[in-house]
Amino acid sequence: MKTFDYVRPATIPEAVAAASAPGAAYLAAGTNLVDLMKGGIAQPGRLVDIGHLPGLDRIEHMPDGGVRIGALVRNADLAYDRDFARRFPAVAEALLSGASPQLRNAATVGGNLMQRTRCAYFYDLASACNKREPGSGCDALGGENRLHAVLGWSESCIATHPSDFCVPLVALNATVEIEGAAGRREVPVESFHRLPDGHPERDSVLEPGELITGVRLPAEAAGFAGHARYLKVRERTSYAFAVVSAVAALRIEDGAIAEARIALGGVALKPWRVRDAEASLADARPDAPAFREAARIALADARPSGENGFKIELARRIVTRALTLAAAGTPDRVPALPASPFAPVPGELSHV
Repeated sequence: MKTFDYVRPATIPEAVAAASAPGAAYLAAGTNLVDLMKGGIAQPGRLVDIGHLPGLDRIEHMPDGGVRIGALVRNADLAYDRDFARRFPAVAEALLSGASPQLRNAATVGGNLMQRTRCAYFYDLASACNKREPGSGCDALGGENRLHAVLGWSESCIATHPSDFCVPLVALNATVEIEGAAGRREVPVESFHRLPDGHPERDSVLEPGELITGVRLPAEAAGFAGHARYLKVRERTSYAFAVVSAVAALRIEDGAIAEARIALGGVALKPWRVRDAEASLADARPDAPAFREAARIALADARPSGENGFKIELARRIVTRALTLAAAGTPDRVPALPASPFAPVPGELSHV
């Protein structure tokens, strides 16, 4: 591991100033960054430890009905917060489907947004990877790529974004709060992550030194609580990233869908919201034909990036299944296997 300086600022402005230096990186729990450093993929010259910055570890229920989640809130603490899970059940289910309990107890909300792709070629220093070394090429294009992107990819990168948490955030119009040398700004989560065209090495819209301070869910997002599900297909039910995932959230009034939200994970270099598919469900009956048509629209622009053509049909089926589960109603308790298609009945995790 490369030798680095270690800085532990006491305030957000101090952190931003310290991290604005070339080669600096923020450290919170380090569940992704430390692995990247050990493997030589990330080689920061300075680590800015933000793990003890005051005020960033709170879940705040706002007067307008929304919620603000500090960047240092742990994934497990958010998922098991009773009021949060009751109002935003698909977010809680997504969190509980990610990683292992030990990692969820350590990993932070801000770090979840910033985690890097799990593409094997990105982690292999002997392989060409434009994300790791711009201009070197993409060995995944002609390699083992059955888990790679089917939407939004380019010849420069076919990797996928690994987060479960970000998928429902995109569907529910969440916003990222950012502090930087130029001041404070807000960015929709839907616009936070970048597609690979132009600069595949840049995962997000963050500028050097900018720090995620929180994530905000609007009050309107809680209106989907009665009909919201996250569904994730993975190669093993425990401790695996999504082959394909989907969130479906519905507002049903007088037997018809008043509003729908749909987003996909595991299919692109960012969580993928499908607004055309959402629009197709407006005023429709919540039934199988409507859901199959929405799924068809959701994957209309998908194209295989190698040996992963199966993911397109799999994603259609997962969207259909997620919509069907959402229409049936959010269960009173998170299933014993959160987000798993093999968990047809509620389990015993009594956090809601």
